Amino acid sequence: MSLLPDQYDKYLRFFQFMIKYWNSDVFSIPEEQVSGSDNDNKPDEFGDSPEELAEDLKAMGPTYVKLGQLLSTRPDLLPPHFMKALATLQDDVEVVDYQVIEQIFREEIGVRISKAFASFEKEPLASASIGQVHKAVMHSGKVVAVKIQRPGIRKRFIEDLDALMALSEKAEKFSETARNYAVHDVIEELRYILLKELDYTLEAQNLSTLKSNLQDFPNIFIPAPINDYCSSRVLTMEFVEGGKITKISPLKRLEVNLEPLVDDLVKAYLSQIIVDGFAHADPHPGNVYLTPDTKIALMDLGMVAKFSDELQETILKLMIGLSNYDSARVTNILLSISTYNENDVDLDLFRKMIARKVQESENQKAKDLQTGRTIIEINQIAAKEGIHIPVELNILGKILLNMDQIVAHLSPEYDMHNTVKEYVHLLMQKRMKDNLKPANLMELFLEMKELTENLPFRLNKFTENLAENKIRVKVDAIDEHRFTEAFQKVANRITAGLIIAALIVGAAMLVRVPSSWTIGGYPAFAFFLFIIAAIIGLYLLYQILIKDEMKRKK
Repeated sequence: MSLLPDQYDKYLRFFQFMIKYWNSDVFSIPEEQVSGSDNDNKPDEFGDSPEELAEDLKAMGPTYVKLGQLLSTRPDLLPPHFMKALATLQDDVEVVDYQVIEQIFREEIGVRISKAFASFEKEPLASASIGQVHKAVMHSGKVVAVKIQRPGIRKRFIEDLDALMALSEKAEKFSETARNYAVHDVIEELRYILLKELDYTLEAQNLSTLKSNLQDFPNIFIPAPINDYCSSRVLTMEFVEGGKITKISPLKRLEVNLEPLVDDLVKAYLSQIIVDGFAHADPHPGNVYLTPDTKIALMDLGMVAKFSDELQETILKLMIGLSNYDSARVTNILLSISTYNENDVDLDLFRKMIARKVQESENQKAKDLQTGRTIIEINQIAAKEGIHIPVELNILGKILLNMDQIVAHLSPEYDMHNTVKEYVHLLMQKRMKDNLKPANLMELFLEMKELTENLPFRLNKFTENLAENKIRVKVDAIDEHRFTEAFQKVANRITAGLIIAALIVGAAMLVRVPSSWTIGGYPAFAFFLFIIAAIIGLYLLYQILIKDEMKRKK
């Protein structure tokens, strides 16, 4: 890829940044940090502090500030003390003039601000790299927050992100570390998230979807968008009164029983992940407010995580395994959804390390911040061993880590593991009931119908090939005795199947033959043939489903 003249500055700034931080702790996660020791604000051996990293990102522009904020949601990639600095990263942006705000609103919505609202505060409540937020009152009296995107910000972000994509792709060609941590995939994922966040129409849809999904949780509040005043660059939604969840005073915690709120919050996020497959991906304390009527408000839906049906089931199994401290089950689930080269990975070492990590999490309470950290550290172990776990599990770990922090602040003695264990089992039962819905049963019936229709042809084809000696068995290693025994078992079962088929066909033909000896109105001989076929069939099923399974376990 050739570098255009107007891209030189972007590449130069990036390389200067990389040269400065390549040998620092930014690109390594020491073992003591993984285990959770407190190294906040501690400069590394090269003298580069987390605050200095934050300042350097500010100097590189708003795209890098936003990437820094997004990277703070990836604890599998950054040491804890750098993560904390990036989580609070805000660029020193100038406030957009009200005249520009008014012009953008009119271009996007088609009406003047003065017509749309009864009052509109010209001074913004907040101003960030993508946009700024103003408080307004509608003619109906409803108080709203209006978020308006900065002019020209989309073009600048796309240019910077394209440059990072090209650089990360080249980095993986020359750096083993970059390949192990799938740097290009990380940048691609961050690019996708950031471009989605630039479209306020999607955020409005996310607010509506999450509000609908969480309507059964009375203690959770999601601000509704005002769709008539929303576009790709303007987002108008209900104003949220209250303050950050972590700013609750000790007196408030004594006056109000916050445990029902904690219960609803934890269960709401488990439901988002496992049932809906659509989750608020960035529930850090700044996006979670306590309202005056003692509800938890979730805000900033620019970043959401989506989980496929298959991944939802995997996460459900993983959460059950973690809640039961079943390290073998957890390891098998992780390996089943990961990609790795068996020749380059020490699976025995990986299993041992996962077993230790899962066992360490036993008997921990919320104040120990264990649930999310366990998943994050599992991701770190996998990355170091060259095992690539789906990025969705990193998001899951970050969501649960934020949950741990919020829960620990609201109710330090709250038993997170017990709630997760009980609610996950409840979700498993609900999922099983959902599978029994008429639509699912109809699909199962159609599959069985297709199997029944094709079985005679396939059985006839198999026996024909068997008679003509066209059956071939390919094995890599043979235990002659076991192979002969297994083959004989297969032959016996095929013979039994043929006998059952012959008995059923013969009985069906005899049903039409008149007979004075009948049972239930059917010829007795035909009836006995059906009974014999059923007995043989049931015995064959017993051998296959129960006896063989018992032998396998032994």
